[in-house]
Amino acid sequence: MKFNTKTIHGGQEHDKAYGAVMPPIYQTSTYAQSTPGGHKGFEYSRTHNPTRQALEKSFASIENGNYGLAFASGLAAIDAVLKLLNPGDEVVSTNDLYGGSYRLFTKVYEKFGIKFHFIGMENAANIEQYITAKTKLVWVETPTNPMMNIIDIKACSDIAKKHSVLLAVDNTFATPYLQQPLDLGADIVMHSATKYLGGHSDVIMGALVVNDKDLAERLSFIQNASGAVPGPQDSFLVLRGIKTLHVRMQRHCENGEAIANYLNGHPKIEKVYWPGFTSHPNHNIAKTQMKDFGGMVSFVTKGNNYDEAIKIVEKLKVFTLAESLGGVESLAGHPASMTHASIPKEEREKTGVVDSLIRLSVGIEDVDDLISDLKQAIG
Repeated sequence: MKFNTKTIHGGQEHDKAYGAVMPPIYQTSTYAQSTPGGHKGFEYSRTHNPTRQALEKSFASIENGNYGLAFASGLAAIDAVLKLLNPGDEVVSTNDLYGGSYRLFTKVYEKFGIKFHFIGMENAANIEQYITAKTKLVWVETPTNPMMNIIDIKACSDIAKKHSVLLAVDNTFATPYLQQPLDLGADIVMHSATKYLGGHSDVIMGALVVNDKDLAERLSFIQNASGAVPGPQDSFLVLRGIKTLHVRMQRHCENGEAIANYLNGHPKIEKVYWPGFTSHPNHNIAKTQMKDFGGMVSFVTKGNNYDEAIKIVEKLKVFTLAESLGGVESLAGHPASMTHASIPKEEREKTGVVDSLIRLSVGIEDVDDLISDLKQAIG
């Protein structure tokens, strides 16, 4: 199957009971057994649930993976990956990453003796000097949140394989519509399925996809043992969201490009971050590993004035000032005070998350309305 067909049919089958085209919501915690251990593949819904299983098969299909796992949130999915590690292990992570990931790494796992190196990965060769005998994981986000930096997944994979280190890629911003990290050599793909996969700002969920059977079994054990799993209703919603992923992403990309070009020509805007510009430092890598450039755009105003940035986001009417991204509606965020507030000012400013930075999740509304909204808000 090609991608657009996989979003609808990948890993799916009609319900065996009555032939339902959409997987039913199996709102049950447990399953009848004919004798101890005698069941139809399901015992307890923390371990397995038919609705969740259908979603996990869809996750695997759209990422060209063999095994998908669903979690109660994106952070629960990342948490499961970190539970593969032991005290004394080291992780090399991009320094420009989602604030929640940074918080989980530094505030939760550092105290268990896991060491994190946060480095710029725009030049993937920079990674190698941080890899030691204790390194077990390389953590990549691309495009990064919120600076839209592009990291060469294949180059990272070559380095990770050379040193027998796992490579995990947060593919939330790009989605499998734009790039498929497993095909580029990654071992683990992570999604905050809350975002583009769900697509309608009505569910919280995380996903992992892998190819290796042993790795899948280890992660499945952690998933069951820790229990951070989504319920069947949420699984149903994300599965439904995935069925329109391809058409939504096409419009997100079209609108994102128009917004990026509008902002780039605005006299009050200092800098626009969007990987589709030929001036973007890793534009050629983005062209190689991505199908298009996505619907996420960040920008800074001239003078880098905190108060001016706050005024802009407060004046927006079609864009909603809110956390999160990837829904059909356009959202605006102020990373320094919202998504990245957990990163110390000195650290976040090193990566470009300055006080006037505004991040846009460009939705699928009429682009003329979105541009008019930005025009009146920026002035």
